[in-house]
Amino acid sequence: MREILITPECLEFIDNQNDRISDKFYQIIEVIGEVKIVHANFVKKLKTTDFYELRIKAGNEIRVIMFAVDHLNFAECTKVICLNGFQKKSAKDYIKAIKMADKILSNYL
Repeated sequence: MREILITPECLEFIDNQNDRISDKFYQIIEVIGEVKIVHANFVKKLKTTDFYELRIKAGNEIRVIMFAVDHLNFAECTKVICLNGFQKKSAKDYIKAIKMADKILSNYL
């Protein structure tokens, strides 16, 4: 139903996490690929950006910045790119992660 692409930067981030977090990431990716409407506990729109965040709750607050390639609404898109990940410690972490996601996306497309 939905094609999920994962950039090398995102894969590197996930591979550097513990097994619990990486297992949960791949489980959520599988669900996102198969289910049209995903609960906001897992995927949420980042305000004032074109990005979404994938929320991984496994002890630490891990986030992955995603971009819906072919539609602005995540529920309607058929292709998603997981750009980069970060550990959420404060709201300021989003600014840095979004800048990095912009850079990765411009190089990727």
